[in-house]
Amino acid sequence: MPGIDNTLTFKPVRISVLTVSDTRTEADDTSGDILAERIQTAGHQLAGRKIVRDTVLEVRETVQTWINDPEIDAVISTGGTGLTGRDVTPEAIEPLFEKKIEGFSVIFHQVSFQSVGLSTLQSRATAGVAQGTFIFALPGSNGAVRDGWDKVIAMQLDSRHKPCNLVELMPRLREK
Repeated sequence: MPGIDNTLTFKPVRISVLTVSDTRTEADDTSGDILAERIQTAGHQLAGRKIVRDTVLEVRETVQTWINDPEIDAVISTGGTGLTGRDVTPEAIEPLFEKKIEGFSVIFHQVSFQSVGLSTLQSRATAGVAQGTFIFALPGSNGAVRDGWDKVIAMQLDSRHKPCNLVELMPRLREK
């Protein structure tokens, strides 16, 4: 049966959180707060946290810095995945991907559809792997962050999740 096998040992993952927004500050970054709180409550390590403006350069430079850091296993961004001219997160991070995790977007949209219906089609949530680091890009709304973490990412970053999870792949991500 799929789910958490509590007989297995939990392995914490080191995760950085990036908020992409022209308007958010540390004082009102509620989506980043939700992610940081959930990451730590789950037993993972918050390895970094930053807010950057909606520019390809700032988003890409921050994510590139984190994927170059061997102490960071995953990056989760919130914001910039919509359809407006300022939404550039996919354009910034997808060129960094060595492999795209196609199923993430599919599953995220299925989960999101349960919350927001057809409005989910306005999201370009995406995920991939770069230099042995998992990268997830979520929309900026609190609801989307909750859905993305609670119903998709949390289970795949839990080493006890069966029949399989992303954590068990981590030692092999840099294989050639």
